[in-house]
Amino acid sequence: MTMLGDPKMRELLAALVVLLAAATIAGSVLRRRARTDSARASAENLVARTRAWWVMATVFIGAGIAGAGAASILFALISFLALREMITLSPTRHGDHHTLFSVFFIATPIQYVFVYMRWYGMFAIFIPVYAFLWICIRSTFTEDYKNYMERVAKIYFALMICVYCVSHAPALLDLRIPGFGDGNVKLLLFLAIVVQLSDVMQYVWGKTLGAHKIVPRLSPNKTWEGFIGGALSAAAAGTMMWWMTPFRPWQASLMSTVIVLMGFGGGVVMSAVKRDAGVKDYGHLIPGHGGIMDRIDSLCFAAPVFFHLTRYYFALR
Repeated sequence: MTMLGDPKMRELLAALVVLLAAATIAGSVLRRRARTDSARASAENLVARTRAWWVMATVFIGAGIAGAGAASILFALISFLALREMITLSPTRHGDHHTLFSVFFIATPIQYVFVYMRWYGMFAIFIPVYAFLWICIRSTFTEDYKNYMERVAKIYFALMICVYCVSHAPALLDLRIPGFGDGNVKLLLFLAIVVQLSDVMQYVWGKTLGAHKIVPRLSPNKTWEGFIGGALSAAAAGTMMWWMTPFRPWQASLMSTVIVLMGFGGGVVMSAVKRDAGVKDYGHLIPGHGGIMDRIDSLCFAAPVFFHLTRYYFALR
């Protein structure tokens, strides 16, 4: 049964449309009623974020409906753009250009070819082993040894985060789970919904009740109240969506909690990278959200852990 052929999936998609429509209306109302600069700024931020959520929801759902090939292409493009943003924040030297060319135009496409081929053995080790060794070796060919270790480490870090970690999301479509049929697209949607809902609800709870900051020097907007409220909200939603996974309700609750925790970790790590580079956002590609990395920072850390837990406990190997 396809995603749109499942009555429950249609209900879920309808609920997402209703929520996004409600957010759109709320943003418009708040913008008209805003009287102070702070209120206008918050309203404009909500409107911009809602527009971005519409686009991202459409893209993710469309890729899921189109199948594994389209999903691989979509995430390969996301990885490419995210990698570009992160490398831009890390000053490079002329000696790095050939290495970066191979990272962007050889390593990244090959990783997603392995995902599409369902070749788990190479998908799992290609970047951590072969691409890593190639980066180290290729970076010596120009004999530019100035800050060699730092430069190599930055390139490898960016490749691992933006390509290797992200590629685990479309890889969910290739897991063979007994009794789950062709429902793997639901796993990808489950991951995306929990990750995004956690971010949204942490933002909402933080704006509503936030008082005690977690890491004020890295991410001033993250508060304990926002984190706890967002985590509980996303975990509860994930538990209620157990029917779209191979998990039982309690397992869906645990998986959702893991996704939330890893997503929070990803957000903090990516904030540390931005603060070190002295920038607020990774880019301006997505209005209201900054760059690609500003939107997928949580997914980067949540996807590989969710993939491997699902593969180890529920899939045929």
